[in-house]
Amino acid sequence: MARIAVIGAGMGALAAAARLAVAGHRVTVYERTETYGGSVRRFERDGFAFDTGPGLLHLPAVYRDLFVKTGKEPLEACVELTQVDPASRHVFADGSAVSLPNASRAGVVAALDGALGAGSGERWAAFLNRAREAWDRSRRPLLEEPLPLDPSPFSRDPYPAPPTGLLRRRAATLAEVGRRELGDERLAALLEGYALAYGLAPASAPPSAAVLPYMEQTFGTWYVRGGLRLLADAVYERCVARKVTFVFGAAVARVREEDGRAAGVELADGRFAEADHVVAGAPVPALYRERVLPGSAEGPPRFASGVRTGRVVVCLALRGARDEQAVHRTVVHAPPSGGESSALARGGRLPERPTVTVLRPDDPALRPDGGHEAVTVTATVPAGGLWGGGGTGPEAVEAFADRMTEAAEAAVPGLRERVLWREVRTPADTFRETGEYAVPGPALAGAGGALLPAANPAPLPGLYFAGGWAHPGGGLAHAGMSGALVTGLIVEGADFRGSR
Repeated sequence: MARIAVIGAGMGALAAAARLAVAGHRVTVYERTETYGGSVRRFERDGFAFDTGPGLLHLPAVYRDLFVKTGKEPLEACVELTQVDPASRHVFADGSAVSLPNASRAGVVAALDGALGAGSGERWAAFLNRAREAWDRSRRPLLEEPLPLDPSPFSRDPYPAPPTGLLRRRAATLAEVGRRELGDERLAALLEGYALAYGLAPASAPPSAAVLPYMEQTFGTWYVRGGLRLLADAVYERCVARKVTFVFGAAVARVREEDGRAAGVELADGRFAEADHVVAGAPVPALYRERVLPGSAEGPPRFASGVRTGRVVVCLALRGARDEQAVHRTVVHAPPSGGESSALARGGRLPERPTVTVLRPDDPALRPDGGHEAVTVTATVPAGGLWGGGGTGPEAVEAFADRMTEAAEAAVPGLRERVLWREVRTPADTFRETGEYAVPGPALAGAGGALLPAANPAPLPGLYFAGGWAHPGGGLAHAGMSGALVTGLIVEGADFRGSR
């Protein structure tokens, strides 16, 4: 039985902790805040409840596997999963709209043809076929296996060029894929919306980000009844059932090295906890200063050619019942002239007109009664110095929230007249909860390897990385996968080659 210290109680760290405990190790989690879940948080007031992090789940098989491997009760015995159908509704700058069914390629093609004109579905289907090729090339090495010692093969983008004409020249970015291959500004906006949802700037994200819409439209979109926070509760409770020890309010200052390997963690209050292995599931500044992790002295590596993004979330408590015809998720796309792309690329200002995702779950657990509704509106924003040192004051934040709410009226007619109150959360709140302003994106091939996060085994023996800033990157499913990879490396050693 080994002693294992886990830094942070985010979803990737929790997944690793539960699996390692089942393998017979003595696991202690040190979390600097007073709760678990990382960015999977919840805001409650006056009988309303809001998910302030992820609101939907993709690839639930990752968490089904976690629960199968760590206990007798399956995931569905701990939380209620429901498929979201339609998976999403999209409202474009010209006022046109389309609802896309859940996990139905044929249904998506028919919906696009019906809403955007004949041929739209065929062009999208041809794009998804190329995205499938990129997925097939990168799925196992980028999701199911540890990164190899030489990750240079991932510097080449797996997304193929279209087969005919001048378009055989490969696109350089996802935005260029949309412009060149989809033939319609609305389809291009649809594609870019998937990148934005994962915190990627389309103008700098590589073409391989095409795997994101492919993954969602192939494997589906799910919701946890009662909110995604209940998934974090379930994983935490599984850890407790497996005898994982939690120490909250315990910030880790650094990892101690003895005899050339990790020997435990030093806490900010001066205490030292010995360990045979250390799993870092949260950014620890000392690790970057000492070059244990790639990146700057201030924090994790900058993704997508220096672009790092976060999220502004507006929680809206509404008077009036939810419309029976309301869609769970609506994406209201910004016009090409709205300044969103340049704002994200430059990182120094908020866009005048952002793309917003509006979530309206039909869930009685989130509202005080049937005469009210809880709605969240989310936008992707720059996450650099804009939030850390007074670059964006309260007035600017409120003005941006006003613009987000105005845009959301395309999804909820009469929205502003129904607002009882609102809560605005920014990357500064993300920093307080996770230690980072940015939201990590998923690992992607291409871009010269710039979108490859830290490998799970650190250069320092005995130290491992899990969670969104480690392989295979950010997102609920990816975090769960990182926990499985770290467990395999600790339990099976350097010969571990991933899940089979």
